[in-house]
Amino acid sequence: MTEFLTSFGIQILLAVLLDLLIGEMTRWHPLIGFGNVARRIEAFFYSTETDINPENRFPFGALALLIAVMPCVFIAWLASGIPYTGWWVEVLLLYLAIGGRSLGEHGRYISQPLSRGDLKEAREKTGWIVSRKTDDLSKDQIIRATIESVLENGNDAVFGALFWFAVAGAPGVVLFRLANTLDAMWGYKNDKYLYFGRAAAYLDDILNWIPARLAALTYALQGNWLDGLHCWQTQARNYKSKNGGAVMAAGAGCLGFTLGGKAVYHGEEVESPVLGCGRLPTTYDIERSISLVFCGTCYWVAISLALSIVS
Repeated sequence: MTEFLTSFGIQILLAVLLDLLIGEMTRWHPLIGFGNVARRIEAFFYSTETDINPENRFPFGALALLIAVMPCVFIAWLASGIPYTGWWVEVLLLYLAIGGRSLGEHGRYISQPLSRGDLKEAREKTGWIVSRKTDDLSKDQIIRATIESVLENGNDAVFGALFWFAVAGAPGVVLFRLANTLDAMWGYKNDKYLYFGRAAAYLDDILNWIPARLAALTYALQGNWLDGLHCWQTQARNYKSKNGGAVMAAGAGCLGFTLGGKAVYHGEEVESPVLGCGRLPTTYDIERSISLVFCGTCYWVAISLALSIVS
């Protein structure tokens, strides 16, 4: 009994409960501090000389990635090994790494003004969670952008963190979350970050490969699983991110609507492939997507507890 109460399943349960009860820290969140440090590291390693070969920025970006991430992973490993308190440190670090409640709140920040017909507020709130231009989005485009963000970030903010915690404890979840953060900062395919941020993008893709497919399976099994699996297998490869394409195609397919279409990223219009099948999504489908992430989280907690009992 004592071994079960100190198992990783109980830690995951406690971290998820903390996230549901408290939510994301709005002040003094460690990731905010990490982002500030990462910007200083970027400023030190990134050359602003116009005559430099862009490809030469890749090794500097890789070195910046190592310097930003590895000390934090090492500290997490040391802290998790502290007698008596290390177990609770792991719970705290996992709680800080997940953001299921915040994801749901941000989705509802958009669905609520949409329900009132307030497109101006909905566009503004959509800009909080996506990297695309939102000033001229139609209602349908706002809905699609929100659902895409909820489904994709369900993996980044919840399932990926839970997976790496189960696999490698506190060091694993810290590595995953920091790599994901740096990918969001440096992983753009533009003139500035195409080479400098490539190492961060590669690491994030590698760490997300298994969790994204488990998340896609988790989504698909909660709705029309045949359509979910079919969309995942046939459409994900066409999306700009294979990991993101997998979770969005499976989620949209199992819920019976389509995502994708035109969007403006950093001033450039991009045509995304269709993901999912069926009708266009409605405002209510934002809540259905949030529920897909929430229920999937509950299943993962239940499975982790069952694995703890078996082991």
